[in-house]
Amino acid sequence: MTLVRWRPFRDFSSIQDEMNRMMDRFITPELFNESELMYPSNWHFNVDIAENKDDFTVTAELPGLKKDEIHISFKEGALIIEGERKEEKEEKDVNYHRTERRYGKFCRTFNLGNRVKVDAIDASYKDGVLKVRLPKVEEVKPKEIPVKIS
Repeated sequence: MTLVRWRPFRDFSSIQDEMNRMMDRFITPELFNESELMYPSNWHFNVDIAENKDDFTVTAELPGLKKDEIHISFKEGALIIEGERKEEKEEKDVNYHRTERRYGKFCRTFNLGNRVKVDAIDASYKDGVLKVRLPKVEEVKPKEIPVKIS
């Protein structure tokens, strides 16, 4: 049997390292905006952000909303999705055992930089899923100039 020295604080150090890695993964400077901390909304919706060589695609889950209750804008390199989910009228003489649905205003901002063609942004909404396609601007490619020998 091998004896292993017990170090009680070793586990705390690894937990702290893991928490730091997790926070670094979720709070990246490219996708995080401080305004969300300063002006928190009543509820947040789930979102996926994908990127390929031609565009960004933002897919957001907004169930139960109508198209005209969602407002999308792009300002200073940031995509802003906002709106409001109105609370349904409560019925009299009904006892709720659980209420988990959230209501109220929402606003999320995603910083994508100035690499987006603003006039070509396209959004669609179907079955509670919002898809926003943000085409990238073409980067300036270096042009090679041939040298002629005379």
